[in-house]
Amino acid sequence: MARREPLGVWLHGTRVAELATPGSGDVTLRYSDAALERWPNNTPLLSCSLPLGPRRQKAGIYFKGMLPEGQHLQALAARAKVTTIDIFGLLSRYGRDVAGAAVIAADDPGERPGHVVAYTADSLAEEVAGLEDHPLAVYDDSELSIAGLQNKLLLVADGASWGRPVGGRPSTHILKVEDRRCPGLVGMEGACLRLARAVGLTTVEVSLETFAGLPCIIVSRFDRSVEGDGAVTRVHQEDACQALGRDPEANQGKGKYEAAGGPTLAEIATVLDRWGADPLAELGRLVAAVTFNVAIGNADAHGKNISLLHTAPGTVTLAPLYDTVPTVMWPKLPGRAAMTINSKTTLAAVTLDDIVAEASRWNLAAARARSAATGTAEALLGALDPVGVPDDLAATIRGRASALLAS
Repeated sequence: MARREPLGVWLHGTRVAELATPGSGDVTLRYSDAALERWPNNTPLLSCSLPLGPRRQKAGIYFKGMLPEGQHLQALAARAKVTTIDIFGLLSRYGRDVAGAAVIAADDPGERPGHVVAYTADSLAEEVAGLEDHPLAVYDDSELSIAGLQNKLLLVADGASWGRPVGGRPSTHILKVEDRRCPGLVGMEGACLRLARAVGLTTVEVSLETFAGLPCIIVSRFDRSVEGDGAVTRVHQEDACQALGRDPEANQGKGKYEAAGGPTLAEIATVLDRWGADPLAELGRLVAAVTFNVAIGNADAHGKNISLLHTAPGTVTLAPLYDTVPTVMWPKLPGRAAMTINSKTTLAAVTLDDIVAEASRWNLAAARARSAATGTAEALLGALDPVGVPDDLAATIRGRASALLAS
């Protein structure tokens, strides 16, 4: 294979790194002189797993985390005329609008900012209806990617309507279509996101829509900030698999789960403790997030569904909650917790003492952990009626939160 020219990696307008490929499907990263001069060595600039330094680093896991999975990846690869393992080739084609603030391109992205093609109500419905055969609604002028398996597309809020991002224009929202195997999923996910917002665990805004007869959920991207004039700023983030250097495709695609070698809560806590501006506050928020997932019955809080915001070079915080699906409401879905809590794998068996014991492994004082957990459970109970949660889900959450407080 002929040698391919390196790609640039830009962060907030600065070319911070060079991306190359050894030709094996993997990629390597070398930080730029500009980055090395601007920030101290070992700063987690792009990722906690890729600390700043002069040496070239293997970076395949981090950059693969920006790409979709399954049929979505196959569709993107086919359009780009590369293989599904060619991370470099895929990012050279789709790397201008990915999760976080990194922009990956051969040329300076500031010289080609992209634009928006407006949807009509009919054209958006047609787009949604075709997602099964046209994953991510990617066209020849699309330069975007998003992780995951679910049928979805990226949107730009364009006044009172929606638009399609073109040429690397940063998207602002994600539209996800309900999984036919789990009727009612988007409604319950939306309710849980509203609950998370009510108790201070997310900033994500949510709306429920129906297009071409298909129930959909539209969520705002927490890694995008929209100014009053409509200008969009990218906010840097990474998921826990990327931050800890874990390959979600390992172990037959189960590598994002703790049981298959994926991240643990204690490992995520270690990252927050090391790089958090206020580590104790961040660990308290992690306790609150764990309590929330136990209460809503979300067994799918794996390493791709927990993320970190890089609020500044060298500082991370727990990202707003997203993908808050109460999996307990569908008995056919796996019931094993994606991450253990005090070694327990069944959410219904987790007590408040288990949450406190788990937090003690992160060196968080028991009193502080108990306060965060009880405060979250009490706030959930108080938010159920104002938020307007469906009756069956509300009954489940009320029972679980009350059980935590009683224990």
